[in-house]
Amino acid sequence: MAVINEVICIEADGSLSFGNYEVVEKQKIDDFKVGSDEYKVRTHKDVTRLSKNGNLVLETVPGSTVHSLKIGDRVTSFEIEGFHNTMITLELEAESVYSIYVDDVNLDKVTTNVTGKMSFSLELNSDCKAVRVEKH
Repeated sequence: MAVINEVICIEADGSLSFGNYEVVEKQKIDDFKVGSDEYKVRTHKDVTRLSKNGNLVLETVPGSTVHSLKIGDRVTSFEIEGFHNTMITLELEAESVYSIYVDDVNLDKVTTNVTGKMSFSLELNSDCKAVRVEKH
């Protein structure tokens, strides 16, 4: 896959794609509407951040491109590309246990903190990695 030209877009299946780790200048969209929800995206080579209705959804440091983000009650999935060792932070349900799968390999079991945040690192390159986070 390649970086997306838009800062954020809705895919044919209803998932979201966003971010561009190749740009030096910050790009942002503050009011991307999907139904009754409002998304905010900020992206460039140093950070990519997606918020929904004022709450963090996903952040990567350094920046990345996220394809086909789907958020369900028990499963959050997306494909991600970028460069370098990348820290990924997700905001999910508070104090809950999740398993993290990358390319269908179970990496770890993680418990979110009191705000629902979890973080993990991936070594990224221009090839996409499929990430799936499942609630126990």
